[in-house]
Amino acid sequence: MKKLLLLTAAIAILACKEEPKNYVTLSGKITDQNSDSLVVRSRTYSKTIKVNADGTFKDTLNVEAGVYNLYDGNESGSIFLRNGFDINLTLDIKQFDETIAYSGTGSEHSNFLAKNGLMQEKLFDLKALSDLDMNGLEAKFVEYKKTLTDFYDSNKNVDTLITNGLKKDLEPMLNFYKGYLAESIDLKTQLPKGAASPVFESYENYKGGKTSLSDLKGKYVYIDVWATWCGPCKAEIPSLKALEKQYHGKNIQFVSLSIDDDRSHGGSWDKAREDWKAMVADKELSGIQLFAPNGWQSQFVLDYKIKGIPRFILIDPNGNIVTPDAPRPSSADLTELFTSLNI
Repeated sequence: MKKLLLLTAAIAILACKEEPKNYVTLSGKITDQNSDSLVVRSRTYSKTIKVNADGTFKDTLNVEAGVYNLYDGNESGSIFLRNGFDINLTLDIKQFDETIAYSGTGSEHSNFLAKNGLMQEKLFDLKALSDLDMNGLEAKFVEYKKTLTDFYDSNKNVDTLITNGLKKDLEPMLNFYKGYLAESIDLKTQLPKGAASPVFESYENYKGGKTSLSDLKGKYVYIDVWATWCGPCKAEIPSLKALEKQYHGKNIQFVSLSIDDDRSHGGSWDKAREDWKAMVADKELSGIQLFAPNGWQSQFVLDYKIKGIPRFILIDPNGNIVTPDAPRPSSADLTELFTSLNI
C-alpha cells in the first residue's frame, strides 16, 4: 500500500510539472489604432494578429528566438520574442515610440529595444546634424558611438542576441548616417543659401509652350524633381497636392520637374514623354508640370548635383537659393520653413 501511495504521488508530481511552452503569448491594448491588425514579421516569418474594435488583442506565436518587427499599418517598432515568453503590450499610436511599453515574462528585452529606438531617434536628428560642418559632424558621431556602446554594455540583463547584434550593426549604421549627412553638408557648401540658383531654360510645359526659371521670378519656387517610375516620388504626390491647395494664391509657385528619360522607358524619349503626360493626367497633378529635355543629364539637374530622387529645391523671389535640399511635402518641417519665410 505504501509503495502504491509513493507511486501515485510521483505520478501526480510529474503530471503537475509544467512543460516549457513552445510558443509566445502576445497580448495588449492599442489606443487610436490605425487598423484592425498587427503584423509580427522578420525576413523568414510573418503573422497577422487581429486587433479588436476596442484595441485589445491576444494571440500565440511559435518563433525562433530573435528580434522581430511589429507593424501596425503605419509605424513599426522592434520586439524580442522567445518561446515561453508571455508579453503584454500597451501603445498609443499617436505617440508610437514614446508610449510603447511591455510587461510580463521576457518584457525587459523588448523594453530595451524600445528605449534604444527612442534614443537613436533623438540622437540622429538629421535636420540639426545637417547644419553642422564636417568637423562638427565627426565629433558628434564619436560622441554617439560612445553613448550607444555604453548603453548596450550597461544592460547586462538583456539577451546577448540583441546587444551583440546592435554592437555589430553600430559602425555600419553610423557610417551610413555619416555618408548621407556628409553629402547634404557638401551640397549646402557648394550651393549655399543666398547664392544665385542654377537655372533651366525653355523646358516643355504640360499645359503647352516652354517655361524657364526666369519666368517664375517674383515668387518663391518650390521644385519637385521626380520621375514616373519613382515609388518614393509618387508617395509624395498626395501631400504635394494638399500643399499646393493650402498655399494657392500665396507668394509661392510649385513646379514638378520630370527627369524621365529614354533609359527608363525602353530606349525611347517619345515613350518617356508619353508616360509623363499620362501620369500627369491620371493623377490630376497640379502646379507647373515640366519635362527636363535630357533627363538626368539636364544642366539644371547636374548643377544641383542630383543623384537621387525625389529631390526638393526652394528658390526665393529673386532667383536665389533658399535650400538645395528642401524638406519633402509630407514633412512638417516644410510648412515650418514656409512660415519662417512668411509665405
